Formats: sequence, C-alpha cells, structure tokens
Amino acid sequence: MKQPNPQRRGATRRIAGRAQQDHIRDPYEFRQKLAEGAVCSECGAVFQEGRWQWAVGAEHAPRQICAACRRIADKFPAGIVTLRGPVVQSQKDDMIRLVRNQENLEKTEHPLNRIISIDEDPQGLVITTTDIHLPRRIGEAVKRAFHGALEIDFDEGGYFVRVNWTQS
Repeated sequence: MKQPNPQRRGATRRIAGRAQQDHIRDPYEFRQKLAEGAVCSECGAVFQEGRWQWAVGAEHAPRQICAACRRIADKFPAGIVTLRGPVVQSQKDDMIRLVRNQENLEKTEHPLNRIISIDEDPQGLVITTTDIHLPRRIGEAVKRAFHGALEIDFDEGGYFVRVNWTQS
C-alpha cells in the first residue's frame, strides 16, 4: 500500500470526478453551525441533520436565509452554462424544458442547487446557477440529447464552474 507523502502540500480530494483543493468552499456557506430545524424565510427549506432539505418546518422555528436564496438575491452565480449553436434557436423551448427538468431532479434532493436565471443572447442561452454541480448535470444532459461538444472549466482558485456546450 502506498504511504501518503508528508512533504506534499495542498492535498486534494476527489469531488464529482475532479480534484478540488480542500480549502476551497462556497463563500455563501455558513461558517457557524445552524440551529437544527431552521427554516429559510425565502424558499421554506429546512436545515435538518446537518443539511438543507425540503421538509415541513416547525411554526416557531428560527428563520435563516439559505445560501441559494442569498445567491439569487445577490445575482451572484456559482455556475454559468452557455448553450451555443444554430440548434439552440430552433429547439430553444425543448432545451429550456430539458434544463428545467434537470434542475427539478437535482433540487428535489439538494434544495440549494437551483437555477438563478435563463437568459437569451444573440448566440444562444446563458443559464446561471446557485451551485457548481447543477451546471455539469445540465451540460451533460444537453450533450446526451443534442450531441455537440461540452467543455467544463472549474475555477481552481474559487467556488465557480463554467460549462460551455456548442454545436456547429
């Protein structure tokens, strides 16, 4: 068995198929422990068992705004997905349905993983998200459905991902 090298600096761990530095965290994540049963005053998610979940909160539970709602209010995405190519214009409604379906599948289990906005520009669609996992899921779903090329770029120094899908 290979022994860890004590001289090695900047140890990494595997997250979602990529290496991420241990010290890189979501700046919107709370640094102090939240009260069990706290309810987001914006979306209604409940902090239970150490994470935000969709549940019914107690009527007099402490109120707190979750990280996703704070990001949405600040319009400060953790992920950006760009969809480019002629098929985006011709199949825009189908793509948006696919994107929304991926969001619904993801946020059912992870309430903090949401879409902030879906905007149209002259080249296609730009989707912003509250986390770094949903963009990858969206990009992979679009690639499966419409083929094309997918590029995923995680920011090495921070909590951010850019996903670009193109089709010629």
